[in-house]
Amino acid sequence: MELQLVNERRRGPYAAKRLSEFAERCRRGGLAVTPQRLAIIKALLDSGDHPRADAIYASVRLQHPHISLATVHRTLETLCDIGEARKVTMLHDSARYDGNITPHHHVVCVECRRIRDIEIPRLDGLLAGQSELGEFTVIGSSLEIHALCDECGAKRSKASRSKKARS
Repeated sequence: MELQLVNERRRGPYAAKRLSEFAERCRRGGLAVTPQRLAIIKALLDSGDHPRADAIYASVRLQHPHISLATVHRTLETLCDIGEARKVTMLHDSARYDGNITPHHHVVCVECRRIRDIEIPRLDGLLAGQSELGEFTVIGSSLEIHALCDECGAKRSKASRSKKARS
């Protein structure tokens, strides 16, 4: 099965295209295009790490010092409601947001909670055209793979080697 992490080289052009079309999609959906909304979607699309609202707030506040965290939260929820963003909320964690609305999945580091997009075309094909699963109506899917990122794996190995050396 082919697995492919979505890297910066692939994510950059996607983000630029989404941002260039954002205003038109908002207008078609009856949503006002404000400088704050544009700044929020840009911050979300520029981030590859599925940021929390407070991280987006910190980024947007540099350009719009009078924006409130509540406005950022409301705007992110609105963007999710209209299909311009996705909420990625891991079990017992605060909401994280994803500007990539194409079908994809996530790999999550169990140590540092870093999230990366991953594409698994054969997995997507399993549910293609499937509208029902027993008593459930399928509306979408997203797989979350729990793993260790390279950095956390190296820390864990170093700690393990250190522990063995002391024994």
